[in-house]
Amino acid sequence: MDLSLSDEQQGIQQSARDFARRVIDPIARELDQAARWPKEVVRGMAELGLLGVAIPSDKGGTGADHVAYALAMEEISRACASCGVIMSVNNSLYCDPVYKFGSEGVWGEFLEPYASGRKLGCFGLTEPMSGSDAATMATFAERDGDTYVLNGSKNFITNGPEADAMVLFAMTTRGVGHRGATAFLVPLDLPGITRAPHDDKLGIRAAHSCTIYLESVRIPETLRLGDEGSGFKVAMATLDGGRIGIAAQALGIARAALEKAVAYSKERKSFGVTISNHQAIQFMLADMATELDAARLLTLRAATMKDRKQRHTPESAIAKLYASEAATRITHKAVQVFGGYGYIKEYDVERHYRDARITEIYEGTSEIQRIVIASSLLKG
Repeated sequence: MDLSLSDEQQGIQQSARDFARRVIDPIARELDQAARWPKEVVRGMAELGLLGVAIPSDKGGTGADHVAYALAMEEISRACASCGVIMSVNNSLYCDPVYKFGSEGVWGEFLEPYASGRKLGCFGLTEPMSGSDAATMATFAERDGDTYVLNGSKNFITNGPEADAMVLFAMTTRGVGHRGATAFLVPLDLPGITRAPHDDKLGIRAAHSCTIYLESVRIPETLRLGDEGSGFKVAMATLDGGRIGIAAQALGIARAALEKAVAYSKERKSFGVTISNHQAIQFMLADMATELDAARLLTLRAATMKDRKQRHTPESAIAKLYASEAATRITHKAVQVFGGYGYIKEYDVERHYRDARITEIYEGTSEIQRIVIASSLLKG
C-alpha cells in the first residue's frame, strides 16, 4: 500500500487544518458548553469545499477522493467533533447515496446545492424502536399512483433540526423484512413534517440531532432512490462509506486528546520533575500514539479501497470498530494524564472523552461491526 499523499490530498488536509485551527479551535469549547449550532463553521466548510469532498466538481462538489475526505475529517474533528460529524453526515450519508442511487433528474435540486454547502442534508434510518435491527422499522410509504404517502418517525437524526432534505428509509412492503425497505429523498419543508427540539446529549453537543415525524407526507415517485425494495442495499452501501467518516472523526478526537496529554505532561510537575519523566506516563503516551497510528492506517486502507471501487465492507467495519474503541481508550488515558484537571471543563480532554463515546454507537454499534467482520470471515 502506497502511504504517500498526492499534492491534492495534502492540499485539502492542510486547508482543513488551517481552517480548524484558525476558526474552530477558538470557539470549540463554547460550542460544546452552549450546545450551539456552529453556523459560521458550516459556512466556512462550505466555502472550502468540505461538504462534498468526493462529489464531482460538475455536480457541486470538490471532485477529490475519499482519502482526502478522511484526512479533512480528522483535521476538523480534532478541533471539534461536532463540526466533524456535521461534515460527515452531509458527505457520507447524504451526498454519497444521492449521487450513487439518485437519477440525474434529481441532482440539480438535491445534490449540487448540498455538495456545494448551500444546503444541508441528513440521513433517516434509525427510529424510536428500530436501531441496529433496521428491518423492523415502522415508517411506511404507501404507493398512491405516481406518489408515495409517508407516515412514521425517525430518531437521532444528526443535522435534522437544520437540514433541508433527508435520505429516508421506509417500508413499502410489510412482512418481508429488509426486502420491503425503500429509500427516498424527502424535502423537509413539506406539509406533515414536524421536527422535535434538538436532543440534549452527552457529547457532540453542537451537532444538533432530533426526532422527525412524518404524517401523511406526500412525495413523487421521482424522489425514490433506487428500485422499490432496494432500500436495504442503499442503506448498507451508504453506511460502508459512512463508517470511514466516523473512523476519521474518532481519529481527530483521539489525536486532540493525545496532543493535549503530551503537552500537559511536559508542564505538570510531580516529585520534582515534569510527569513526562515518569515511566508510567511515558507508557500511556506510547500506547496512545501506537493505537492512533494503527487506527489511521486502517481508516486510510478503507478509504483507498473505496476510491478504487473495491468491496470494502469488512475493511470499513474494521476501521470504524478499531478507531472508535481506540478513541475511547486514548481519551480515557488523556484524562488520567491530566488527573483531577482532566475532569473539569476548564481543560478540553473531558470534552474529547465525552465526544469519543458516540463513535462506538452511531452508524453501527461496535457489536454490529463485529457481526459484519465475523460474517465476512465465515463466508470466506
